[in-house]
Amino acid sequence: MTLHAGGRISRRIPLLAALLSYFAYSGTLSADDAWKVVGESKGVRVESRVRSGASINELRAVGVIDASTPVVRRVLEDLEAYPRFMPFVVECRLLKRERDAFISYQRVSAPLVSDRDYTLRVRSSGEADGKVFRSRWEVANALGPAEQPGVVRVTINEGSWLLEARDDHTTRATYSVYTDGGALPAFVANRANHVGIGRLFEAMRKQVQQPKYNLSPQDPTAR
Repeated sequence: MTLHAGGRISRRIPLLAALLSYFAYSGTLSADDAWKVVGESKGVRVESRVRSGASINELRAVGVIDASTPVVRRVLEDLEAYPRFMPFVVECRLLKRERDAFISYQRVSAPLVSDRDYTLRVRSSGEADGKVFRSRWEVANALGPAEQPGVVRVTINEGSWLLEARDDHTTRATYSVYTDGGALPAFVANRANHVGIGRLFEAMRKQVQQPKYNLSPQDPTAR
């Protein structure tokens, strides 16, 4: 965590203390690899598990998005729009396409901490009928821009999306993430990831309503 130099430090100390207090993780998880439910809000169930030897929790969230699976997929693949709707994302660029993946760079700006950035390799696959879509990512910083002064480089960031069509033309979305947020204390990163998942689902549920993602009437999975 990096605070700005000069007189701004003293003014931010009370805010930092409040942040650490708010992010204090109250749940108690066992040391095995089983998923434990740690919260549910607005139809999104959040689960957590501890990786062996790690202080950061892996999180998984499951919820329904009111749009067909192809529509939700189009939102996820619209990288250029991320700064307009993804929580805290201020920059997102496609750097390269590979045979079975693509490389993208992202920078995030959250309150009270310095900006974070990372480069990801994202692999995706889907069923021919469009009813199932999978996307998985991992850090690939060596393939992205060099580190920038004042921006913390995130070195742990992996996760996935699983989209599954439901009979009512909505989508069951499963999102998982494992990241330290870029040199954040473990308990801060754990709580921040938990809170961020709720905001992510809110953003996705709103973005899928944009007309540009609607499928043609001829698509059998269109809403």
